[in-house]
Amino acid sequence: MSDILIVDDERDIRELISDILEDEGFTTRLAGNSDEAMAQIEAERPGLLILDIWLKDSKMDGIDILKAVKRDYPEVPVVIISGHGNIEIAVAAIKQGAYDFIEKPFNIDQLLVVIRRGMETSRLRRENIALKQQGTAPSEMLGESPAFRTLLGQLDKVTKSNGRVMLSGPPGAGKELAARYIHANSARASGPFVCVGCASIEPDRMEEVLFGREGEEAGVVPGLLEEANGGVIYFDEVADMPLGTQSKILRVLVDQTFLRVGGSDKVQVDLRVISSTSRDLETEIAAERFRRELYHRLNVVPIKVPSLEDRREDIPALAEHFIAALNRDQGLPLRHLGEEAGALLQTMRWPGNVRQLRNVIERVLILGEGTGEITAREMPGETAAPAEEGRVVLSGTVATMPLREAREAFEREYLMTQINRFGGNISRTAEFVGMERSALHRKLKSLGVVTGAKGASGETTDQSASVTG
Repeated sequence: MSDILIVDDERDIRELISDILEDEGFTTRLAGNSDEAMAQIEAERPGLLILDIWLKDSKMDGIDILKAVKRDYPEVPVVIISGHGNIEIAVAAIKQGAYDFIEKPFNIDQLLVVIRRGMETSRLRRENIALKQQGTAPSEMLGESPAFRTLLGQLDKVTKSNGRVMLSGPPGAGKELAARYIHANSARASGPFVCVGCASIEPDRMEEVLFGREGEEAGVVPGLLEEANGGVIYFDEVADMPLGTQSKILRVLVDQTFLRVGGSDKVQVDLRVISSTSRDLETEIAAERFRRELYHRLNVVPIKVPSLEDRREDIPALAEHFIAALNRDQGLPLRHLGEEAGALLQTMRWPGNVRQLRNVIERVLILGEGTGEITAREMPGETAAPAEEGRVVLSGTVATMPLREAREAFEREYLMTQINRFGGNISRTAEFVGMERSALHRKLKSLGVVTGAKGASGETTDQSASVTG
């Protein structure tokens, strides 16, 4: 669904258009009559259809094909071309759902502008259809760690209201999944969930994508705000929204109306707005890159989505979930995560968060050593074939220490790793390392590790580690 189907009864015209588009990096297919066109469409839906109105020696003309495509494949944009064009034909085509109308002989630059816009529209529609098809079942929210339970409790509270929610957290932590969870468990669950990737839309196209456009020749092309009517619109990475668009979105939030680009009649919508950011919006406001008024409108209920390192206890369950999902969706081996492999995953750094974990699991399944249990040696950074069973390779720093200092350094690092692994839970750490809880407390104190009540930061300063919330 990423190519362009060109339908024209004149061979020279369709090949000329094809050559132009392929020079611009597009992939094309060609059809010379209605039978060929419908066969091509049924074999594989195109990303966009360029369609001549008049087709010689065909059972259907361009308008008939347009009606059939809009009935069966409404997400496919159709650009009408004709050498016999007039305003009546253009209006008729637009009324039947055509994306745009171009008259022969056409200007190449004009054609390319229309094609690029149409293909972007096609991509956005496919992405939102895919989001709707993925579903947002509560079972997709996995975890038992304190940080996750806190998040889930906050999400459950906001599902009962219609208030605007601002989700903050590092990239890859699962902010979009949290937004979809709110939608799926709210009174708007039967309505659409429309995702706006603020960072992925060209700034000069943002308003047309959001608000749609209208005009005498182009007719009415709805934007994402209209597609979200009755449901939820999710602004992903809202800090990337252009300043000019921010002021117009602010007006939408105030009265739930807007004007399409080129239009004069107000469009009324009923929307719930959820936003997300991985940036500090107060810093963006101070730098005059984000409007303070919009921030206060969007930040009615702020919810922090924890990083994966803040919920290490959940890593094995998430890994097993990804193994099952990759088996179902890609046919990768359905393997079990070994205990040592799970423990190792819990000790690793995860700057890319849940998204990085999924990538690691996919890589292990693709490059893995079979169909049995996933072992620790298959994890990134592990030596594939250790020189000697049970041997520990010392770092340069530890190797130069006297035995007593090296032992203390190892014990301190090992125990801090386990405390972080179990989210600061001393009881579970003691059980895993095989010590009584009181003995573990004494050992930590002797090593200069100061324990708190809520979690573990894993930071070490002047040979003392702070375990804090």
